[in-house]
Amino acid sequence: MEFTKRQQEIINTAIELIADKGIQELTIKNLSQKIGIAESAIYRHFKSKLDILLGILSLFRENKEHMNRQLTEMEATATDKLRHMLLKRFAYFAANRAVAAVIFSEELFRNDHRLSEQVYQIMQDNQQVIIGIITAGQQADEFRDDVSAKEMSFMITGALRLIVTQWRIAEYTFDLEQEGKRLWATIETLVKK
Repeated sequence: MEFTKRQQEIINTAIELIADKGIQELTIKNLSQKIGIAESAIYRHFKSKLDILLGILSLFRENKEHMNRQLTEMEATATDKLRHMLLKRFAYFAANRAVAAVIFSEELFRNDHRLSEQVYQIMQDNQQVIIGIITAGQQADEFRDDVSAKEMSFMITGALRLIVTQWRIAEYTFDLEQEGKRLWATIETLVKK
């Protein structure tokens, strides 16, 4: 999705506001004050707070799709691709705290089907990429095949989600990328033959 310069500014400011004060503080009033424009100016670019959140999700999805294309094009083993994907996700969330707050904010999505559909689709796309990498690794005899690729993908995405959620709840007080590296060492031990 293409955004105008002003829409991009609004989305980036919303991301900053979420990162600084939490998702509950993302209001049109707070956003307009932070940017220094009238609330009505924001409504010219987005119909509602929901549309701004959808914009944040759209940017995340575009970034994720770019990462997934890079993975697909990589000349590497399945092990290297899986490590690269996992560590890139941790690095992305570490650099984009607000996106992590939006993506992993289940209470936010319960009340709006458009947000929940977007997050669900992002999760499904991500899981399919992981399943594809694991399946390729099983076929190449890199990964164990006594556990299905789908079940392994659940373990990986579930662990990633739990660590990112703990990091957010702990108010970002530990090194997320280091935790990602530790998780990768465990995953590698579990999935390799």
